[in-house]
Amino acid sequence: MEADSTTPFGKWRTFFWPIHRWELKKFVPMLAMFFLIAFNYNILRSYKDTIVVTASHSGAEALPFIKVWAVLPAAIIMTFIFTRLAYRYDREKVFYIFMALFLGFFFCFTFFLYPAHDYLHPHKFADYLQTILPAGFKGLIAIFRNWTFTLFYVMAELWSTTIFTVLFWGFANEVTGVHEAKRYYGILGTGGNIAGIFSGQAAILFSGNLTLPWLPYGKTAWDQSIFLLTIALLISGFFTILIFRWLNVNVIRPTERDIPQHLKPQKIKMSVRQNFLYIARSKYLICIAVIVVTYNLAMNLVEIVWKNKMKEFLPNPADYNGYMGKVMIVMAIIATVTGLITTSNVIRRFSWTTCAMISPVIIGATGLLFFAVVLLQEWNIPWFATLLGVSPLMLSVTLGSLQNCLSRASKYTVFDATKEISFIPLSNQSKLKGKAAIDGIGSRLGKSGGSLVHQGLLIVFATIGASSPYVAAIFLGVIVCWGLAVTALGKQFDQLVAEDVTIDVPDTEKLKPTLAESQS
Repeated sequence: MEADSTTPFGKWRTFFWPIHRWELKKFVPMLAMFFLIAFNYNILRSYKDTIVVTASHSGAEALPFIKVWAVLPAAIIMTFIFTRLAYRYDREKVFYIFMALFLGFFFCFTFFLYPAHDYLHPHKFADYLQTILPAGFKGLIAIFRNWTFTLFYVMAELWSTTIFTVLFWGFANEVTGVHEAKRYYGILGTGGNIAGIFSGQAAILFSGNLTLPWLPYGKTAWDQSIFLLTIALLISGFFTILIFRWLNVNVIRPTERDIPQHLKPQKIKMSVRQNFLYIARSKYLICIAVIVVTYNLAMNLVEIVWKNKMKEFLPNPADYNGYMGKVMIVMAIIATVTGLITTSNVIRRFSWTTCAMISPVIIGATGLLFFAVVLLQEWNIPWFATLLGVSPLMLSVTLGSLQNCLSRASKYTVFDATKEISFIPLSNQSKLKGKAAIDGIGSRLGKSGGSLVHQGLLIVFATIGASSPYVAAIFLGVIVCWGLAVTALGKQFDQLVAEDVTIDVPDTEKLKPTLAESQS
């Protein structure tokens, strides 16, 4: 069968659907899973921002504090839990446990926490804190004041790393070879982009000023929007579990039974600390970690400034979420078109380094353009906007939206595909442990790093606008580091693939602390 996998396709088949018929039984369910997980991811991305940024006495200033003081610790805890569960249970059971955890939380939030948030949120104590703390701590007070919304934001953020990145991509990398991945992953990305169109449309539809008298939930249109969005999340998650179950029972398990027992990878128990020790010993994994951290750091630096402008432009939560839905649709259309026309073919025809360099170039160029417009607005130089016949605020929001669309589109096409392909030369245990640490915590470190930058500057300058010049300078430095890491990793990847070498997990005994270390 492996020999047949190299059979050439016709011209149009190669361009749009380079999948063999005997591969459909595995690939189509993977594509359906990816679509549903991406659908939830995109709904949660706009949903979590709206519910926090437009909350009482809150704004975009709250986001840096959430990502440092709530999301990062939660990501570390989740990675620890994943590592323990991955040692005790097989891949399939771990997936079910985490899906039940997330879907259960979203159910409880919608039907218990959100309806009672006026009683659960400590507004009086938060008002007192606001009178005794400096203005730069407004965001920190907001995440405490609206703690149930903060908890929702954390779980929505962790969906992208735990379910999307660690569990799905970890599963895909384990059941997919390098040659298959070069054909599969571009199409998977396109499926995820199409899901963005559907989720964006759902956000617009459910965020409209519709009040359904027959729906026994909520007092306002936004309350009912939350209910409808959650129902969509739960249905999508339920079908994801069913598809994953079918795929394991009918495709994966029969294949694994054909593998001799002595060739099956043995589980290795490693703590979170040992995960990081392993990454520190591997130049290859360090480069992947740097790429993940710098991507998330760069995106976070830009997004918080953009969302601050969005709050000024659209203070109403329904309007805010509806606009985010439109941004998702545009982003998904761009990513889908580029994915269908270019991504799969670019990955197959060009080197890994060339493909991986596309994202930092796009994000760097569009980010610097956005910061230039924001700084001109902050410095009261409005002529650049009046020449275009729009207000400076609207121009900055529009350019920020365009930057977000192009950046996210590059992520869902070439960034995700090249990053996941870079894991394939690793052994199964290296993929499992390395991805858990890099994707589970590395991405959070990037976002938290950007949030720390904003947080520190907010304490000094009090507003996001006043700190924007410094954010722009740091953003440029991050893009340069990202490009250097891509170049270094590309050289190693090409050598491993050319020599057909697999990086194996080092002896765990070498990772255990010595007696002297344990006693100190």
